[in-house]
Amino acid sequence: MGGSVGAEAGSGAVVLGTAGVTAADVVAVARGGARVELAGEAVEALAAARRIVDALAARPEPVYGVSTGFGALATRHIGHELRAQLQRNIVRSHAAGMGPRVEREVVRALMFLRLRTVCSGHTGVRPEVAQSMADLLNAGITPVVHEYGSLGCSGDLAPLAHCALALLGEGEAEGPDGTVRPAAELLAEHGIAPVELHEKEGLALLNGTDGMLGMLILALADLELLYRGADITAALSLEALLGTDKVLAPELHAIRPHPGQAAAAANMLKVLAGSGLTGHHQDDSPRVQDAYSVRCAPQVAGAGRDTIAYARTVAERELAAAIDNPVVLRDGGGRAESNGNFHGAPVAYVLDFLAVAAADLGSIAERRTDRLLDKNRSHGLPPFLADDPGVDSGLMLAQYTQAALVGEMKRLAVPASADSIPSSAMQEDHVSMGWSAARKLRTAVGSLTRILAVELYAATRAIELREGLEPAPAARAVIAAARAAGIQGPGPDRHVSPDLALAEEFVRGGALVAAAESVTGPLA
Repeated sequence: MGGSVGAEAGSGAVVLGTAGVTAADVVAVARGGARVELAGEAVEALAAARRIVDALAARPEPVYGVSTGFGALATRHIGHELRAQLQRNIVRSHAAGMGPRVEREVVRALMFLRLRTVCSGHTGVRPEVAQSMADLLNAGITPVVHEYGSLGCSGDLAPLAHCALALLGEGEAEGPDGTVRPAAELLAEHGIAPVELHEKEGLALLNGTDGMLGMLILALADLELLYRGADITAALSLEALLGTDKVLAPELHAIRPHPGQAAAAANMLKVLAGSGLTGHHQDDSPRVQDAYSVRCAPQVAGAGRDTIAYARTVAERELAAAIDNPVVLRDGGGRAESNGNFHGAPVAYVLDFLAVAAADLGSIAERRTDRLLDKNRSHGLPPFLADDPGVDSGLMLAQYTQAALVGEMKRLAVPASADSIPSSAMQEDHVSMGWSAARKLRTAVGSLTRILAVELYAATRAIELREGLEPAPAARAVIAAARAAGIQGPGPDRHVSPDLALAEEFVRGGALVAAAESVTGPLA
């Protein structure tokens, strides 16, 4: 695997062999700027596959992508004299994206994953083209890719075409300094020669699920952190509401053996260990049991965890795949076979599934926040956690913002993969919409981060308002870290938005989890 080979290379480099790569490799390159190198076995596999393509190109029989047009135009045989132009043209014509620029980390993930497939030796791309792809990543040159253009079938065509266009020295790209300039200028400055495409190479650079897969891997990294954060904020809300931690007992979750549920309950129990608030101060308003949003927190967060586990399995399978059409097989002397492996359905489904799970996690977190602010349900807390209710409105509007985010997440949970719009004169008559599923999941992840930030903001304030009661050590650590980060506690009304922005970064950057884990140890 790429990660194990990369470990031998040193200097934080990720070395690409013929096998797949790990999700950690993708994140390291996309977000961490890790250097990419080609293993000797990859160079050998590239050369071997190229010899097969060259042999097929010399034959009189048409071979899709080598000596024919593309898509609905595949019926035309292309002579030798036009084949270089054919490959340039598919890149230029398919670079048809529109809309805002896609984030740098997504483009880098897409580029790296395409290179990973190229290095498998199943695409027929020459070693020097693969090296140029690595050089582009290592130079920090990021092609301009646009929001709209992929249907998630025949690969993420337009996004990948914009990346391939930069290899040709055409189009625009962002340099390592963040400035967008002509790609030709950036290549020249870094000593990278524009690529001259040979048979099949233009097609091979476009034909993969790399964009949607890259976004899936990045979302999984974010969601794994957010789900731990959600267990912490749920535990803080339970404390603030004087709830009972008895529902978190391991034996209760063992009789419904969903692994994610058990993990979430165990996390909450660790965060609540040593609390002087849980379950001991209900005499003034006796409760047989807490509301669903508190009592069922492990069930909802656990179901999301299990969804993440399934999505991770799909991502790992995809990371081990070589996706192209036609694909070069070296058995029987070598051949190129058409296939449908570029269809994004497996990835699209889990991207949509994750958006559903994230929306529900956001929804239950908002319900807990609302309960903290309602004097009729908060068990003794002031209305809206205000300093002087009536004169002060407290966190009333913070919950409005949270509710708006939940509403958006519910809309984003509508599956993109259930849609299909035929294209290419009905040759590509069923598509996955996986790119769209990935884009909306990225938005949902951002919204979930903000929703948890609002719950954190409310729960920490509510705990501090429980004067005379001692919160759990983990809660004290979280509150101390939040206040050290500039997130203010109880007091008269002030401009709330800056506090919420700080809380959002506190959640997104991992400070919330780090603060709790400083007491609890690693959370699942």
